[in-house]
Amino acid sequence: MTNKIVSIEEAEKISKQLKEAHKTIVLAGGCFDILHKGHLAYLKKAGKQGDVLFVALESDSNVRRLKGNKRPINNQQQRAIQLTKLSAVDYIILLPSLLGYRQYFDITQKLSPHIIAITEGDSKKEQKEIQAAAIEAKVVAVVKRFPEYSTTDILQEQ
Repeated sequence: MTNKIVSIEEAEKISKQLKEAHKTIVLAGGCFDILHKGHLAYLKKAGKQGDVLFVALESDSNVRRLKGNKRPINNQQQRAIQLTKLSAVDYIILLPSLLGYRQYFDITQKLSPHIIAITEGDSKKEQKEIQAAAIEAKVVAVVKRFPEYSTTDILQEQ
């Protein structure tokens, strides 16, 4: 299962091979700190958009920056291992600490997916649409947000 966990460079090679085989590549991303129903629905529906689903998994430092100093609960390797157990997920890309839009843009260009999967109301939708246009891909909102299923809320209830 851990052979699903790949570097950006490995993902780029795999992506090129898949494109040569006329496979539709989907890219989804996130923190996935504690997997919950919302994550599972998002990944399952993202996977149905194409033949192969790559998940870009945020680094621990990015999760901390996005979610606060007490996060992540699970480190990137632990989160990646959990994602390998999902049948909808074909590959997990371990992202390094990324600080800006340009770095995400570069990774998206290297992978060149056909579809970038998002949730409705994604705050970065406009940026992702710019990335998609540059590689002739499309952005697809695959699920609505599940406000009742949020890792932050789950942790606050404890």
